[in-house]
Amino acid sequence: MFSLSPEPIDVQKLRDGMILEDCGGFSVFEGWVRNLNEGKIVQKLTYEAYEELALLEAERIEKEAFELFPVKQIRSVHRVGTLEVSEVAVWIGVASVHRKESFGACRYVIDEIKKRVPIWKKEFFADGTEAWTRCDHCAGNHAHDH
Repeated sequence: MFSLSPEPIDVQKLRDGMILEDCGGFSVFEGWVRNLNEGKIVQKLTYEAYEELALLEAERIEKEAFELFPVKQIRSVHRVGTLEVSEVAVWIGVASVHRKESFGACRYVIDEIKKRVPIWKKEFFADGTEAWTRCDHCAGNHAHDH
């Protein structure tokens, strides 16, 4: 289940809600607000979403992940509104019987959310400028993976 949250993401509450007795694998991805982008110091950012479409597309992504990977539960949350450096911007959790499936589904969900869900990021820089930013290498282009 995907949701948009104007409030800070409670990762412990989400994790606790993912525990299933028949699952031995749990994978999580947390995306944090970083203080640097393309050489510029980031002070904060805002996320905006086209909520109705974002919810529909994220639901499709999670349905695809359930079809591609034998997992038991998927939960994903993306922040909207203003976030400070080091806050959790996106959280994906996947529970499965084994770790391999949870790893694969978790990566699939975050990559597809970044590619397909209408959520936009505006960064505010220390030099007083601001910009809507895009991370072309964040999803789907694994040549830049570290």
